[in-house]
Amino acid sequence: MDTNKAKELAAQLAGADILVASDIDLSNAGSIDISLISSKVIDTYKDRQGLKILDNATLQEIISELSKEKAPISNPEVEVIRKPDFEPVAKELEAQYTISTPNVEGSEGNVDSFVSYFRSRLEQIRHIIEARSNLSGLLRSIDELKNYMDGREVAIVGIVNEKVTTKAGNVMVFIEDETGTARVIFSRYPSRQGSLLGEAEKIINDEVLAVKGKISGQFVIANEVLWPDVPIKERKQSGEKFAIAFLSDLHVGSKLFMEDNFLHFVNWLNGNVEGRKDLAGKVKYIIINGDVADGIGVYPSQERDLAIPDIFMQYKRLMELVEMIPDYIHVFMLPGNHDAVQRAEPQPQLGSEIINDYNMDNVHMLPNPSYITLHGIEVLAYHGTSLDSIIATIPGMSYANPEKAMIELLKRRHLSPIYGGNIIVPSKHDALTIDKIPDILTMGHIHKNGIANYHGVEIVNSGTWQARTEFQIKQGHIPTPCLLPVYDSENGTFVQIDFNVKL
Repeated sequence: MDTNKAKELAAQLAGADILVASDIDLSNAGSIDISLISSKVIDTYKDRQGLKILDNATLQEIISELSKEKAPISNPEVEVIRKPDFEPVAKELEAQYTISTPNVEGSEGNVDSFVSYFRSRLEQIRHIIEARSNLSGLLRSIDELKNYMDGREVAIVGIVNEKVTTKAGNVMVFIEDETGTARVIFSRYPSRQGSLLGEAEKIINDEVLAVKGKISGQFVIANEVLWPDVPIKERKQSGEKFAIAFLSDLHVGSKLFMEDNFLHFVNWLNGNVEGRKDLAGKVKYIIINGDVADGIGVYPSQERDLAIPDIFMQYKRLMELVEMIPDYIHVFMLPGNHDAVQRAEPQPQLGSEIINDYNMDNVHMLPNPSYITLHGIEVLAYHGTSLDSIIATIPGMSYANPEKAMIELLKRRHLSPIYGGNIIVPSKHDALTIDKIPDILTMGHIHKNGIANYHGVEIVNSGTWQARTEFQIKQGHIPTPCLLPVYDSENGTFVQIDFNVKL
């Protein structure tokens, strides 16, 4: 038995409250990464109650399963060739796509730039609220409050500047616009409208919303809060038969990048895997939502975790892998916070100095975020860095259910409402407002798959192709690697293909 491997496995499982039996044997594990074994063990035991102990019999089953999952190719020089009898319908379909990228105006980074940025946000979302809400008593500005007597029912729209809990246990929210600031009280005492404290807890700094209430001295006593939200719409379906595959967080260059599984996916696209060949043949588009490479110096001591310590070689390997994808499939690739572009959002596309001479007609480098229209279906793609601040701030959110956090962004009609939660370029125009309602909203970043439908908008978080990291183990976060969401336009639904198992 490899004692060091056993100790490493025990240490990783300790974070998930799983004990390891003294007789476990890892001699058959070969080159299988311990983090991958750990992730499988945690997934196996996640629904078990009481004391959890990994015995050797269960371990051997997991090792055997992982060994079978190994893709038959892993040589960087290997060529993936489409199976001769594979006749993909997507090959005969003419590509139809348009791309809309953020309009980022120049910024000097001074106070005026920030003022212009927030004015742009307020103006855009105020128009959304006014267009879809029947707000009786809506004031043109917060300054108009001074013109009305106590007891007057009013509605105001503004940016949340601050939220505090008063000594009386109420919540007071400071809402401002270009003309002034209103102090809005959400009472802890139930009224005929019910207690609003639950709604007040969901209010976050820097978002734009509307509040209805009664004037009381220098306060507005709230009785309703309204977010810009998205109206209920019918699910859009295309008349064409095609599929869209969603990926994110490959982290090429990391020791934990699951390249064999990714090559298994590429083989599936080329008809060399038997499972769900019908769906593989429909895939016409692939959207990759950032963190395509692991990067260099993204976090302290990252060099210890890198299989490829050269940033240019990371992207070289990435493009070698992408080149194996059939050329009739169009690939749209966004950057993320690990990629070699500016961290501030919106992020520009990966530049030619990084991807060098890999100019493939079917591969499109896009900014983060971007709108991609495919045969009339509007897809809004965003890496999802702001999900961290949403999960940390809004009650009920968790890394286990990224789709819930994505719904909160839709409600607020903004991809990164909490300023400072992640770095934003203070452009004259706020390019992160969700001004167009997408048919599909897709993100990554969380390393956890999630699918939902909200008011007719399909929501998908595409997970990761990286095994569980040491940081995730410490945080108790269990990712879902190599679980591929595929949108089938024929019936307007998602199918998830598990490339952790042999199809």
